[in-house]
Amino acid sequence: MTQGRGLETEGRRGVANAEQGVRGSTVAGSGYGVARAVLWALAAGLAVRQAVAVLRLPPGERLLDLETWIGENGVLHVSGSLYESGKFTGTPFAGLVLKPLGRAAEHALGVAWTLGTLLLVVALGLVAARAVPGPVSRRTGLLAAPVAISMLMLSLPVRNSFHLGQTSIIPVLLVLVGFFVARGDRGEPGPGILIGLGAALQPAVLLFAPLLWLTGRRRQAVTTVGTFAACTALAWVVLPSDTWTYATRHLAGAGLGESPDSLANQSLHGALLRIGLEGPLEIALFAVLAAAVCFVGLRRAARYALDGQLLLAVAITGCVAVAVSPNAWQHQLLWLLLALVGRVGTRAADRPVWPAVVVIVMTLPGKMMLPNMTLLHPVRDNVLLIAALAAACAVPFQPRTSPYFARPIATEYAKPVAARWRRVPLAPFWRRLVTRPNLLLELLAIRVGYSVYSHIRAAATGGREAAESHAHQVIAMEEALGIDIERWVNHAVVKASWAEGFFNFYYTSFHFVVPLAILAVLYVRRPADYRWARASLAFATLLALLGFWLYPLAPPRLMPGLDYIDTVHGPQDLANPDYGPMTTITNQYAAMPSLHFGWSLWCGIVIVLLAPKMWMKLLGLLHPLFTVCAIVATANHWVLDAVGGAVVVGAGFTLTYVLSGPRRLQRSVRPTLKPGPVEVPGAVTGLRATDGEGPGSPEGPEDGAAGPGERDAATKSAAR
Repeated sequence: MTQGRGLETEGRRGVANAEQGVRGSTVAGSGYGVARAVLWALAAGLAVRQAVAVLRLPPGERLLDLETWIGENGVLHVSGSLYESGKFTGTPFAGLVLKPLGRAAEHALGVAWTLGTLLLVVALGLVAARAVPGPVSRRTGLLAAPVAISMLMLSLPVRNSFHLGQTSIIPVLLVLVGFFVARGDRGEPGPGILIGLGAALQPAVLLFAPLLWLTGRRRQAVTTVGTFAACTALAWVVLPSDTWTYATRHLAGAGLGESPDSLANQSLHGALLRIGLEGPLEIALFAVLAAAVCFVGLRRAARYALDGQLLLAVAITGCVAVAVSPNAWQHQLLWLLLALVGRVGTRAADRPVWPAVVVIVMTLPGKMMLPNMTLLHPVRDNVLLIAALAAACAVPFQPRTSPYFARPIATEYAKPVAARWRRVPLAPFWRRLVTRPNLLLELLAIRVGYSVYSHIRAAATGGREAAESHAHQVIAMEEALGIDIERWVNHAVVKASWAEGFFNFYYTSFHFVVPLAILAVLYVRRPADYRWARASLAFATLLALLGFWLYPLAPPRLMPGLDYIDTVHGPQDLANPDYGPMTTITNQYAAMPSLHFGWSLWCGIVIVLLAPKMWMKLLGLLHPLFTVCAIVATANHWVLDAVGGAVVVGAGFTLTYVLSGPRRLQRSVRPTLKPGPVEVPGAVTGLRATDGEGPGSPEGPEDGAAGPGERDAATKSAAR
């Protein structure tokens, strides 16, 4: 018992120190004034955009869940059960609280609800920013609030709540206010009352009562349960039939809203149903898994709370609630976003990985993160649940007592060699790393980047008339230059079946494989060159998107009356090419510039610059040669499209050079570990990371990057 009280006392001290560290770190600094103003403007712009986007929708398409209980025939306007129509998805207590609002005019209530939701999101962001575990830098203290509000506005749960008119933000805010504003360090009942009200609105919130108990706030835990029971009893007295129906047929919301096995239900129950389990076996397995998640997750949450990371403990408990709820709809998953405050990894270069993964998961649909492959469907369909389970049970967040919590091992940077022009690089803050980036983050970035590219490419249609008009302009220019060889090459290849088969295969098979293979080899063997090559490819692709948008162009195969033969896709309906068989897959008028040739040229240039042997360089040049022959022979591009592809690739390499300097780098002294005290409240004496000489240190031999063996040996030596 004495030991338990000691832990509780230390936990309270850690929480107090963390909160004090946050408040002490928010001293205004002139250096961050502009950045802070820009971020607040961004947050305000996102908030206004979100409200306008909802209010501009026609009445039948906005606030869909809210409209189930407003208007002349709304659920709360009838004398029958709240759950008679199956549209109302809240608890009986929620119905009791919301019932007076049903008397409001539909339009006025919609406007007030949207603006009220905006205020709730802003309040949520302010409280979360105030609760970031300390110690934090002055920059973090100044920028945390606008960044938190912006991320909330962009997140899927908040966007979903705006669109549907849901109340799911209110329980989250009540919990945060109870833990970080009302506080109640001496056992005051205020926090327990607030959290109990949140549980009455969303029963899974009741899991915060064990967190209070495990962290020594037992009186507040009892108050939480008591408040929940009192609110439920009040609903029972006022709405006995509805409360009985909810308790016996819709316990914790099960069976309300969409089908439990729909993709919107990101809970263990929904995942088990989606893989085909049902009946007693599914219920038993769900109960076992839920108990295991509660045991592991709540113990972890209590440990981090006693460590002084109370906001992380709240986020972990919320993720546990998401996993074990019978139904966890998308608008109820805000807890995962709060887990951003956890610090993962001992190296500074690894710290952005967990926040980036959370932001990507919380802002983008699963189909943008993973390809449409049957093998990956279980992961893609449950990506939010997997992230919540990882946060609750698996992610190794750093404790505040760790020497790496506030001072991770510094990142090794290198300086570029001197450029030919004095002002290059134009972006000196673009520092080049010589170590490999995190593989998970790179794969996510490549996949998400390609998804965004595909969406923009598909949206930049421009229309058939403009595309054909531009095609006639291209034909006229090629005739003037004497390079209008597309029809001759197309028909010559069709007459030679072996050539037609070869170029069809080459066109459809190597467009993605070769660039990805080159990036993979560079990632493993030459990390610094990987970053340079990836940047140049990204710039080229962005410039190509601009070309698709500004200059829609019909390829030869979609030009009626010119006698081109589409050897890859088969005959097209040239009388109505907008509805050809390939139109449903991709934008048919994104021909200028040709990224088929552009990406292949990028591959050839990278191989020529980096390959160690001459035969490899010569082999690399064959890829753009075969590609330009394939795109012309198959009637998918004009010759000038290839010229456009070469221009954007050249511009991509040029931008990379101008912004970051030459590809070749000068080695800097690696960071070292020096023994010394760790300036973290409650931390133990240990090792701290320093930068050594830093970027301005004496420079080593001129090289592209250090080999993996050299880096591993240096790391082991520094650790010793």
